[in-house]
Order: sequence, then structure tokens, then C-alpha cells
Amino acid sequence: MGLNDQPRAVRVDIGELALTGFGAGIDPDRVSAAFQTELARLVRERGVPLAAAGEGTAIEALSDLPPLPATTSPARLGEALARAVHAGLSGRGREGT
Repeated sequence: MGLNDQPRAVRVDIGELALTGFGAGIDPDRVSAAFQTELARLVRERGVPLAAAGEGTAIEALSDLPPLPATTSPARLGEALARAVHAGLSGRGREGT
């Protein structure tokens, strides 16, 4: 794969996201929808640098991700969560096991 080549497909499989410390007013379905939409946009537009290492790269866990904003908006929370996960997938978080 050349320097300017992008992987043809990137699969992000997140088994479970557990968010704690948020009020009952946060609709998990709306958070999930906003998260999926924003993460797909980020991957499409910016790629996933850690996936450029080759076919079948797997990252088991990400840590040291940017903090999430204090918000009661499910859309804003989902978008911020997607940006934090993408930052981790881009090497701006520390890979953990």
C-alpha cells in the first residue's frame, strides 16, 4: 500500500458503549444515532490512521480519550463521543488492552 492509498473499507465494531453519570433525560437511542452518524462521517472524511498499518488491524481498547462535554443534548453527546473515539482510532489516545 502506497503512502497516499487509503484502505478500501474500514470496519468499526463496538460491542458495547457504557455511559454512566448522565441524567435520565439522555435518550440512548438518540445518542447512538448521533454517534454512528458522526463516526461514519469522520471515518469517511479523515480515515483511520491506525488502520493504515495493514489488513486486519484490531484495536482491543482505547484509553486516554478526550473528555466529553457536560451536556444534556443527546445529539451533542453522541457527536462528542464519536469525535473522542475517532481521536483514539487516529492515535491521539493510548491503545490499551
